[in-house]
This record gives sequence, structure tokens and C-alpha cells, in this order.
Amino acid sequence: MVQTASFIGFLRTILIILLVYYGIKLLMRIFAPYLMRYMSKKMQERFGGQFQQYQNNQQTQQREGETVIDKMPERQKSSNKTVGEYVDYEEID
Repeated sequence: MVQTASFIGFLRTILIILLVYYGIKLLMRIFAPYLMRYMSKKMQERFGGQFQQYQNNQQTQQREGETVIDKMPERQKSSNKTVGEYVDYEEID
């Protein structure tokens, strides 16, 4: 059985698509502030937890009155003798 498209069916399909589009747009306008507030609260909790964990690690590593000096080890400067020699120049006016 072959069905043919009718103009009324086409208009109904376009109307349904537009109603769904504007319905979603309206719902997002209503629920977007709540969704954003929820997401920001979750991010704040996550970052706060990470900061608290970092603070706890710092407090356990350093005790009160203890002095800690971190020093980078000195690196041996290696010169490449095959590069050539440095030539100083003067600018001529």
C-alpha cells in the first residue's frame, strides 16, 4: 500500500516541529537558572574539597615553628666547544 503526502500532513509536521522547538526554548528559559545554580554549587563543592585537601596536606607536611628551605640543585653548565668562538663587534656609524 503506497501512501502519498498531503499538504495538511506537511503543515501538521511543520507545526509539531515548531511547537517542540518553542516548547524546549520556553522550558530552558524557566529551568536554566536552576540548572546553572545547581552546576555552580557542585563546582564550588568540588573546588572547595580540593582546596581543603590541599590545606590538610600542607598542614601535615609543615609543623608549627619548623623552617623548611627548598633549594634547587645546581646544574653543571656544559659548554659546546663545537659551536665556534664568540666574536664581539662594534657598531660603525
